[in-house]
Amino acid sequence: MEARVRKILAGLDAPVDALLLANAIEPHLDQSFFYVFDVPSGLFEGSVALGRPDGSLEVFASPLETESALDAAKHDRSVHVTSVDRDLTDPELRKALAGAKTVGLHFAELTHAWYVRLHDLLPDVTFVDASKAIRKARVTKDATEIAHLRRAAEIGSTVGRQIPSLLKRGVTELEVASEIEYRMHRAGASGRSFSTIVGFGPHGAEPHFTPGATRLEPGVSIVCDFGAFYQRYASDITRSFRFGPRDEEMKRVHETVVEAQAAALATIRPGVPAREVHLAAARVIDASPWKGRLIHGVGHSIGLAVHDGWGYGPKVEDPLEVGMAFTVEPGIYLPGKGGVRIEDDIVVTEKGFEFLSTAPREYLEVPA
Repeated sequence: MEARVRKILAGLDAPVDALLLANAIEPHLDQSFFYVFDVPSGLFEGSVALGRPDGSLEVFASPLETESALDAAKHDRSVHVTSVDRDLTDPELRKALAGAKTVGLHFAELTHAWYVRLHDLLPDVTFVDASKAIRKARVTKDATEIAHLRRAAEIGSTVGRQIPSLLKRGVTELEVASEIEYRMHRAGASGRSFSTIVGFGPHGAEPHFTPGATRLEPGVSIVCDFGAFYQRYASDITRSFRFGPRDEEMKRVHETVVEAQAAALATIRPGVPAREVHLAAARVIDASPWKGRLIHGVGHSIGLAVHDGWGYGPKVEDPLEVGMAFTVEPGIYLPGKGGVRIEDDIVVTEKGFEFLSTAPREYLEVPA
């Protein structure tokens, strides 16, 4: 993990004596703790990771995860693990940071309670915000991270191919969502990377719809947005279908979204401003009868979180870099009727990009 600690610290505006990443209680866990300490199992509530300028990492682990922490540390000599009960962490931290003048904190994720605790514990230390450096470090992935993302996407893609077989007359949105999650677990996922979205008919026009008891009937379009965790890394895939009799407008909508995604993908290469990916998709949709019905940015980074701290839209100037992993997900949404979104996970390469997700994205009518 030495390289990841150094990567973060190199992105700070000024040197610090240490980088401190602290977890509270779930769901207030800082995923950057798991970025610098690559341990596949455990919550590590109340645990702290302390990174040094030489790249070394000291982890104060909860007794609940000590075995997992020690096992992970065996593979990296730069990591030292101490098992500390929550009530005993303060004296250990005071000792570890003796003489430190400046400490970087992840303001974007640190709870206020932790900040007050650290302020009282280390009154002579100046705390600086390392959030920007952490985000920049995490937005480009190393080979291990890409391998985990690829496997997460493979799991999602495997289940994506199976969704048409789940679409039966009378099945509810919740039943389809539950089956998707069950099958991802069966395929090797450690969990869902977010709450699965299944929207029938008009519900598909709401990108973040929560599935309910609506039953599937012939003559509706369907949007399924789902993803898997593998070794803490997320996938995020959306596929859209038609159940029963064809609707010519929705078929053309689907074909337009496929075209928009292809246009966006064609722009991806190192150095291109991220907004160009969004604008390429938007130009296709705005030249269609559904101008203005792309109502969100075309993508976001993926990693230890399904929305991994960075996204792009029409004004994002950040240049694409080799190793960036993000979604490409144009959509068209018709209130009262339905929607189509097609979302894939990709990673930027030296020559362009590589698909991580591989499920078919073409228009498909499922017999009712």
